[in-house]
Amino acid sequence: MVGAALALKLAQEGFDVAVVEPRAPAPWRVDDDVDLRVVALAPSSVALFDAIGVWKTIGAARASPYRRMHVWDALAPGTLDFDSADDGTATLGYIVENLLIQHTLWQALQGDTRVTVQCPARVAATAIDGERRTLELDDGSRISARLVVGADGGDSVLRELTGIATRDRDYAQRAVVAHVTTTRPHEATAWQRFLPGATIAFLPLSDGRSSIVWSAPEAEAARLLALDDAAFCSELGAAFDFRLGTIAATTARAAFPLRLRLAERYAAERVALVGDAAHIVHPLAGQGVNLGLRDVAELADTAGGERAAGRDFAAASALRRYERRRRSDNAQFSAVCPPMVGNSPKPPATTLRSFSMILATISGVIGSI
Repeated sequence: MVGAALALKLAQEGFDVAVVEPRAPAPWRVDDDVDLRVVALAPSSVALFDAIGVWKTIGAARASPYRRMHVWDALAPGTLDFDSADDGTATLGYIVENLLIQHTLWQALQGDTRVTVQCPARVAATAIDGERRTLELDDGSRISARLVVGADGGDSVLRELTGIATRDRDYAQRAVVAHVTTTRPHEATAWQRFLPGATIAFLPLSDGRSSIVWSAPEAEAARLLALDDAAFCSELGAAFDFRLGTIAATTARAAFPLRLRLAERYAAERVALVGDAAHIVHPLAGQGVNLGLRDVAELADTAGGERAAGRDFAAASALRRYERRRRSDNAQFSAVCPPMVGNSPKPPATTLRSFSMILATISGVIGSI
């Protein structure tokens, strides 16, 4: 999602862009069930998609607006509530299937004459050649560019080839995901509850169901996956304090490991990193993709501004400026995640987690608008 959005944005700015992609995304079809992986798009991300001409298609498909957010902690009093009406806006954001976004962006890439797509292809090696960087692909072909951007995910090959180290933390948790039917409507609200060592989020879908993300320690996640549907629905309802009534039905479940990975640098010689290649954060506030799309906006703005001023848009000074602005935003968000996923139910930990919850939620909702 992040790499394709950047390619379209840079092409819109007048750059010639080549996309190297190992495989095309699976097709999205309206008759298929909703993809299990969804993202909570912030208004800034919606604005970016609108600017590159894809939001109309996404919004007309299965984008579900959420107008309120309700967050509470099982071990602490009080709640956090946000309502778009308080700011005079229509929504706080949209819940959208990952696959729908990927499919729409991929179709846009195919139709943009300013973008050359090489797929399937992988980067095998890279080297500096004067004021350009050369990529050698796995089929033996080469690409030369003034700037190469690594948008190749958490296990970025380009990051490794250019010697950029990472700081990693394994949360020893997995996110269990499913779509569920509840006896009460979701009220166009994103709900999140903190439990000892776990979190549960209910995100509103356009068909009236909710997409759930239940982050739990590895052993507990495995147990939840092994439950039959009736037992899972019963435990989920109780863990969520029956805020949306009982859980009447669930889809098949899946689980994904949770980790923190932060690149120590976002730039090397004629290389910039964006999205998961630069930062993987815990999905607590649903901000991973939004942070990546803010990388896109910043890098495109930096490159476009430098070129308009007649300067080298891939010079070290330009990339350092991009890095400085984005590392600050991403590091601030990732810093508050570890206390929120701690397992200790002791009062000091609860207080710290509740304070961190406030910071992260405000950063995720208000900071993204």
